[in-house]
Amino acid sequence: MPETRTEPPLELEILYQDEYLVAVNKPSGMLVHRSWLDRHETRFVMQTLRDQLGGQHVFPLHRLDRPTSGVLLFALSSEMAAQMMPKFAGREVKKTYHAVVRGWVKEAAVLDYPLKEELDKLDDKRARQDKAPQEAVTAYRPVAKVEMPIAVGRYATSRYTLVEMKPETGRKHQLRRHMHHLSHHIIGDVNHGDGRHNRMFREQFDCHRLMLHASALELIHPVTGQTLKIRAAVDETWQRVMQAFDWPISSLDADSIFDNGIAQLQS
Repeated sequence: MPETRTEPPLELEILYQDEYLVAVNKPSGMLVHRSWLDRHETRFVMQTLRDQLGGQHVFPLHRLDRPTSGVLLFALSSEMAAQMMPKFAGREVKKTYHAVVRGWVKEAAVLDYPLKEELDKLDDKRARQDKAPQEAVTAYRPVAKVEMPIAVGRYATSRYTLVEMKPETGRKHQLRRHMHHLSHHIIGDVNHGDGRHNRMFREQFDCHRLMLHASALELIHPVTGQTLKIRAAVDETWQRVMQAFDWPISSLDADSIFDNGIAQLQS
């Protein structure tokens, strides 16, 4: 009989856990839940976390795109999920992302640029196609810059910026589309990015992922009333790029309010 290959068990990094909530550091390339659009996939954050917690049901409170890594928060009961969802919808939860983008972002700013809803051809085939653009607001600031002696296109060198972003709304692919609008495409974005720079990162830095990371999440704990701050460390690909650009890992600290990637409770 042919040998059956099984994937080794994957253990998610748990960033915070109590009797009401659990947060993990989602790996890039991993789907949050099963999707009929990706039927060949066998690993999902929800099922993996459920197994890791001994069969405990988990309820996602927000979403991260498949290629995005970082903080992902779940409720441990449907009642807590119902209590928490309005807080995400009401912008009571503060999210911080970091990204590597092409070009030099010169100064901090807030981009208020409405976005038309992105629809999947199959999944959203019954949705209205003529909806007006929705409000989309992103605050961003440059954290570090570099100019590399690597030719991309017609330029002899290439410039990149490490950007911190704080979305005030949660539109689909908002950060990727906003950076595209500014002509500072996020590296590794195959839909809204620049293929030349993506290819250079694959060849020079063995970087085959979207360089977008959900670094931190801040919210008021729904039961204790304390401020809960959770930070997620970056993976090896991020570390390799940061080292190549001589950017210290401390550059990824969200306003320097976190410590060693461990969740903190502040009264």
